Amino acid sequence: MLHGKKIVVVMPAYNAELTLRQTYDEVMAQGVVDEVIVVDDSSRDATVAIARTLPHTRVAVHPQNRGYGGNQKTCYRLARESGADVIIMVHPDYQYTPRLLPAMASLVAGGLYECVLGSRILGGGALAGGMPWWKYVANRALTAAENALLGAKLSEYHTGYRAFSRPLLERLPLEVNSDDFVFDNQMLAQIHWTGCTIAEITCPTKYFPEASSINFRRSVQYGVGCLGTGLAFRLAAWGLRSSPLFRPELRPAINA
Repeated sequence: MLHGKKIVVVMPAYNAELTLRQTYDEVMAQGVVDEVIVVDDSSRDATVAIARTLPHTRVAVHPQNRGYGGNQKTCYRLARESGADVIIMVHPDYQYTPRLLPAMASLVAGGLYECVLGSRILGGGALAGGMPWWKYVANRALTAAENALLGAKLSEYHTGYRAFSRPLLERLPLEVNSDDFVFDNQMLAQIHWTGCTIAEITCPTKYFPEASSINFRRSVQYGVGCLGTGLAFRLAAWGLRSSPLFRPELRPAINA
């Protein structure tokens, strides 16, 4: 609990047996999390068995793989059903440090922001933390293009460490988003569409063999999807093409 608000951490899991317990232990060591929700996306390892041994943890299992975006949809639905006031997504691969949880949760629970991102780019430590150079270059290029299309100034759109208020998640039409990796990008574009300020804090990260990562081909597909999302946002903002992702009634009365 923080400021009388229930804090729930959601973990979209897939073949995370080697890092799930370590991530969970550090999450709970922060002393602010009331409940953890692990959604397993039809893993082929012992992820589910390990998750079911963790206290204060709700485990849901997809009988068939629904994709990273489909996993998050279940995560956020279950978090809302649990009565969460603040929902924080932490990948169970131990790439993002759970020690930032109190800071991120406090910014949302205290009413300062409805969305807080843990950015790998702020602070300039991404490459030192092991991010492959080609991913860093792609991250910077995509972020520049998306900032131009969305009219935003984020340091990155591709972090998997995110905190949200419950009311914000209830406003977003998440079910129309992709079930693939581009879900992350669509979600941030939708949040910006609503006029909500997105805060960022510096997040050190670690890259190692057990940390989940998408291959080059999937990364290219993701990049194309991100650019498509930005273009759909801009066309909808100009009133040239409607999009189910960007509903007019959610757009504040500001200049596009």
